[in-house]
Amino acid sequence: MNLSEVLFQLGEDRSRYFNAVAPPIIQSSNFAFDSLDDFRSAFSNELASHVYTRGNNPTVEILRKKLAALEGTEDALVFGSGSGAIAAAVLANVGAGDHIVCLDAPYSWTKTLLTNFLPRFGVSHTFVDARKIENIENALQPNTRLLILESPNSMTFELQDLSACAALAKKNGIVTCIDNSNCTPLFQQPAKFGIDIVLHTGTKYINGHGDVVNGVLCGTKEMVKKIFGAEFMTLGGIISPQDAFLIIRGLRTFELRVQRSFESALKIAKFLENHPKVERVLFPFLPSFPQYDLAKNQMTGCAGLFSAYLKAENIEAVENFFHKLKRFLLAVSWGGHESLVVPIAGFYKVPGKEDSTLPWNMLRFYIGLEEPEWLMEDLERALAVL
Repeated sequence: MNLSEVLFQLGEDRSRYFNAVAPPIIQSSNFAFDSLDDFRSAFSNELASHVYTRGNNPTVEILRKKLAALEGTEDALVFGSGSGAIAAAVLANVGAGDHIVCLDAPYSWTKTLLTNFLPRFGVSHTFVDARKIENIENALQPNTRLLILESPNSMTFELQDLSACAALAKKNGIVTCIDNSNCTPLFQQPAKFGIDIVLHTGTKYINGHGDVVNGVLCGTKEMVKKIFGAEFMTLGGIISPQDAFLIIRGLRTFELRVQRSFESALKIAKFLENHPKVERVLFPFLPSFPQYDLAKNQMTGCAGLFSAYLKAENIEAVENFFHKLKRFLLAVSWGGHESLVVPIAGFYKVPGKEDSTLPWNMLRFYIGLEEPEWLMEDLERALAVL
């Protein structure tokens, strides 16, 4: 389906709401019926009807259709957070005594789910360097039920060969799921490589305006129905109709925002890679990136995220560099209009916490929608203190 049709028309039956250009916010928790037959029909399939907003709301339904079409899947669910979507996907596909294989550097709350929560219910896991398919294959056990991927991840940007992972999983009867927040469906559609469940922290590029927290789960009608009828309805991790409206609004500029962010990040990453005070830069679309060929093969772009390693003698020098930056906000997350920086030095010397395992001279940048030259001026001034 054409991208413009998805973003601007799909799911929007304007004749049903006064020909309004913007879909209405159906701010109702409950829906009434004209007859007992209608009531029974609705309860026979709550995913395709409107009974109670904890299940399916008309505004949220428009968003679901757009997200599924963007990822090239049959259906989608929208959650109150990315971690909610990930947790539902995992819980729906494992039980006591099962085993999970996961890449070794996943999203922090995915790691928390596997290490702190699931072991209480008899679910084990193995973290592997998933850049090599043989590492995944060697980690499989007779009770492995799920393979969790994140390609690229959001700090060091390791990739997995999606076609190889899908083929290995199908051969062994294993469900695959991937966090596709980085690339978004604009630059990578994992379902086309055979991945079963595609997840997003939609707070980031999907919404793109820094005002809605949400998560996305895309898959076959069968998988979505399975998750809807159990984890989604039982745990209740839904978004509001108001938030769904804001995300639909955000999707209107989705292609423009994501493409701009990627192009600006590539320009700035090249600038830093060639700077004498920068040790190295990690960005999948730099030829120096270790998995550059794989990135070009299965992605057409990626998030405006990259990590840079400064040539700094000590942590204080990195702190001095950071304090000189004036045009980047110090903040976690990414995907909005504003450019951000997370210095790994900030995860050192935190009271009550162990120091990060990542090096203190590393900083993760997110490039938003500002002029890249304006941001590079700021970086040049800050680098001058090193």
